[in-house]
Amino acid sequence: MNAARTAAAIRAGTTTAVAVVEATLADIAARDGALTCFTAVTADRARAEAAAVDAAIAAGRDPGPLAGVPLAVKNLFDLEGLPTLAGSKIRRDAAPAMQDAFAVQRLRAAGAVVIGATNMDEFAFGFSTENAHAGPTRNPHDPARIAGGSSGGSAAAVAAGLTPIGIGSDTNGSIRVPAGLCGIWGLKPTYGRLSRRGAHLFAGSFDHVGPFARSLDDLALVHDAMQGEDPADPAQAPRAIEPVSGLRGLGGIRFGIAAGYFERGGHAEALAPVGLAAAVLGATTRIAPDLVAEGRAAAMLITLAEGANLHLPSLRRRADDFDPLTRDRFLAGALLPAHWITQAQRVRAAWARAASRIFDMCDVLVAPLLPCVAPPIGTAVMEVDGATVAARPHLGVYTQPFSAIGLPAMAVPLADPARAGATLPVGLQLVAPPWREDLLFRAAAALADAGLAGCPTPPPS
Repeated sequence: MNAARTAAAIRAGTTTAVAVVEATLADIAARDGALTCFTAVTADRARAEAAAVDAAIAAGRDPGPLAGVPLAVKNLFDLEGLPTLAGSKIRRDAAPAMQDAFAVQRLRAAGAVVIGATNMDEFAFGFSTENAHAGPTRNPHDPARIAGGSSGGSAAAVAAGLTPIGIGSDTNGSIRVPAGLCGIWGLKPTYGRLSRRGAHLFAGSFDHVGPFARSLDDLALVHDAMQGEDPADPAQAPRAIEPVSGLRGLGGIRFGIAAGYFERGGHAEALAPVGLAAAVLGATTRIAPDLVAEGRAAAMLITLAEGANLHLPSLRRRADDFDPLTRDRFLAGALLPAHWITQAQRVRAAWARAASRIFDMCDVLVAPLLPCVAPPIGTAVMEVDGATVAARPHLGVYTQPFSAIGLPAMAVPLADPARAGATLPVGLQLVAPPWREDLLFRAAAALADAGLAGCPTPPPS
């Protein structure tokens, strides 16, 4: 299912939004029981929104670039009339949201149809979507394996073809990790680019929102629709909408290959896409930034502290109702000494200065995305470089450093994982200076046009 083609067919009258929604609802009913992408399917709402799109077309009005396209929404975005669970048991008795989150409002205004809320790691604290309350979201390429997280439900829904587009959040890699493990496109824009109003935060100084899609053009379409000024989000920068749809051409772009830290900590098949992409893009300059490991360590400490502070009342009253995979980390965050966090902020700032020097040497950095293919559900440890490491946190080893300093980064799937020696999805990460998402899309388009980047098709389910 392709968003742009679906919207074009609906606008042309080849099909209707209602027909698309009914087919989507039937597909979810038939297949999602084996995947657990959705925690709520908003059938009545979707039918009403689809009927409104068809009515607009019948009346000669433009329904928007996403006319009638089904949208999967991570269940930390407010959806009017639903309690926003954020993957938790604690919020099951929360009052229904009074209005949609800003990002959902923008996509609705572009014609998208909300099809449901998707599974996630509790309070967005995790990389696996092995949720103890709703069950694990399963990878469409191998249901015995994780989909990644924390936005795993949205990523898996898109990868499985249940919806063509989805949205999630990214604190330390929670869009890019599941996109990579599920073999789809994902974008973490610059910090402050998109409004987070109505999205339940995990760590406010890190949290981004962004899109998933099965095609680069669809990713651009959704990103463009999500842009827009929101005075109610104090973290959003006052920038005009900067469209990225249709961007092509590499003229003037300098590429760098992430080296040093980024050459360690991963399996060969997960690191191989970097070299493949570098060959297509003509990248030869190797860049080994300073302080990457220190920046990632600082990010982990600050994330722990900010998340624990946000959920401290619940930790005090209802610790036993937390998911066991998140509870101990939230409790640890509540006990961190203040001087650790103060020093971590200094290190974070030093890493930001070091990272800014990357772009003295290149405009786009080609970096690894993941350390491995999707692990089996329940995997606690993995072997890397001759050492045993905790599997779940290690999934963010390459994404976390860039989230910590708000740089725009894109998960780029390899169209044929076998080219990297893999049998499951693998990909790479493109990173640019602040506000230069346009460079990411131009570089990604070159990889897609060369046949290297694209979404591998999961086996039938």
